Amino acid sequence: MLLSTWVLATLLTRASALATSNNKFFKRQNGTGYELKTGPLDTDWTAQVGTDPWPMYPRPQLERSDWKNLNGVWRYQNISKAEYDSPTFNLDSPQGVLVPFCLESALSGIMGSWLIYSAYETTFEIPADWSKDNRVLLNFGAVDYKAVVYVNRKKVGEEHVGGYFEFTHDITSFLQSGSNELHVYVYDPTDMDRVQIPLGKQSLHKDHIFYVPCSGIWQTVWLESAPKEYITNFHMDADMDGKVNITIGSSGNGSSPVEVTVYELDSDEAKATGSGTTGTAFQFTVDSPKLWSPKSPTLYNLTIKLGDDEVKSYTGFRTVSQAVVDGIPRPLLNGEFIFWMGTLDQGFWPDGIYLAPTYDAMVYDLQKLQDIGYNMLRKHIKVEPALFYYAADKMGIMLIQDMPSLRTRVPKADAKCGESQPVKDTESQLEFNRELEVMIKQQRNYPSIVAWVIYNEGWGQADQPPWPEFELTNVVKSLDPTRLVDSVTGWFDHGAGDFHDNHKYANPQCGTPYYSTPSTPYDGKRIGFQGEFGGIGHNVSVANLWKDPWAIDHINQTYEIDADLDAWNYRAHVLLSELLGQVERYACSGAVWTQTTDVEGEVNGMLTYDRRILRPNLDQWNNDLNALYKAAAARTNGTAMMMPRAETFDGM
Repeated sequence: MLLSTWVLATLLTRASALATSNNKFFKRQNGTGYELKTGPLDTDWTAQVGTDPWPMYPRPQLERSDWKNLNGVWRYQNISKAEYDSPTFNLDSPQGVLVPFCLESALSGIMGSWLIYSAYETTFEIPADWSKDNRVLLNFGAVDYKAVVYVNRKKVGEEHVGGYFEFTHDITSFLQSGSNELHVYVYDPTDMDRVQIPLGKQSLHKDHIFYVPCSGIWQTVWLESAPKEYITNFHMDADMDGKVNITIGSSGNGSSPVEVTVYELDSDEAKATGSGTTGTAFQFTVDSPKLWSPKSPTLYNLTIKLGDDEVKSYTGFRTVSQAVVDGIPRPLLNGEFIFWMGTLDQGFWPDGIYLAPTYDAMVYDLQKLQDIGYNMLRKHIKVEPALFYYAADKMGIMLIQDMPSLRTRVPKADAKCGESQPVKDTESQLEFNRELEVMIKQQRNYPSIVAWVIYNEGWGQADQPPWPEFELTNVVKSLDPTRLVDSVTGWFDHGAGDFHDNHKYANPQCGTPYYSTPSTPYDGKRIGFQGEFGGIGHNVSVANLWKDPWAIDHINQTYEIDADLDAWNYRAHVLLSELLGQVERYACSGAVWTQTTDVEGEVNGMLTYDRRILRPNLDQWNNDLNALYKAAAARTNGTAMMMPRAETFDGM
């Protein structure tokens, strides 16, 4: 039963008073107190965070031994545009903030709103045992949306733009002996006014399918020590035949010798070694590797050496491709068609908003999806921390990675009564294109990622030709020819990419000869895919709800509400049975159920937003999902005619 707003307000007031009186999370650093806020909902991991969050090395694909985590309590202050443009570095009324949780989250200790301009401050010392001849690198996992970094009150590098992407500054020349000051100034407009930036599901305005935004530092900040010439990045493809193609970038301007070693499983014994020079692709072969797949997610450890620099990494050998099987286009993993079945994964948390409270909490979601029987998830218009992809790699969960979308529409310049228009901003389109390329380059080494999504349901997509998805599909395939591209998931589809992707609630229409607008009839030329369906809801008690009166009042906007879990599971069985018929009769190759968890006013998750209630009857869901996998396998007895693969990449 939905609670009335006044009853809910009373409960919230009492809960807030109780939580504040019992709050044990308080630490002083730099003379500033931090206190965990009481948000609209917590999780079982909220109380485990403390003031040393996310302590593990944050980038397992390029790991150095000498590093220092800077997460913890910093000083924070909301500032003006003038202060952002010309910092004085004087935080006259700072608050304690827990990095790396975004400023809107309870875990940050701020839990603010409309925080457009922000300033962070902390101090650090360089470990005494680090080589004095080395460079000191300052790394950020992600800061939303623009960030300018200052060390000892001097600007370091250029303003970083893009709320989802890691960046690094060499701060060696800015350091002093002993304590060093670090300031980070942030600008995050989200969807203020007519601003148009990649932002996914974030919004400053309450909406049933858009959520509390994330501003500021929201992934790990760390220092590391590296030689004068060091490895900056690498791009590696390890396929099912054991062929390795790799390009390694460095901080140097020339071509320097590099070496890559692949190790036997759980061993220090080298399985293969390849060598080349920085900036140029080179190849070598690993004999008879065990392949990565959901059934057997085998990973091999790597070391990459450039002079005195040595980093640890890992890879998985697998090939993603497509073929015509018995006349139907199919996605293949290691030459085999398996049905892709996953959830729409929003990646929001009630206590951390854009970041899970702990690594274990993040892994919990993935474990529950595997328990239900899913072999895939669609990471929905959000980019996660590197450790999320590492977990998916280890667990064997295929990922469809979305590009974070632009806004669906923007207000007209002379808007009256809420008038709006589609995106028609050349500058915004160019920035979207740039950040799409950044995402591909940052994420393309993870074996779990099997496909990229460019546009979701026309959000930020041009409404007239020339359709940008055709050129962007070519760009993605040039940067990464080793995966498939879902150019437009849902609508508006003009024929680009590898998928014909339909969205339909609640019933599926996957590769079928029938459809509902704004989707289009299945074209028979591309992979038939159900990018979203399901979405049936089940309301719960206030204990498990996002305790915001507006969100609770709008729960009935969920596609369908079922009175109890018996009804919810029955309806799920009906929908999955309908999908099964489409797999057996038509061209359906995969599907995405909406969604992994509830989020704020949405109650259609496998799990409630606090992760305390798991809705699926596991026996029933296991049987229904296994039936999909078996039906797909039964349709692949014919000969697979391979489709052409893009040319092998030859650079960064």
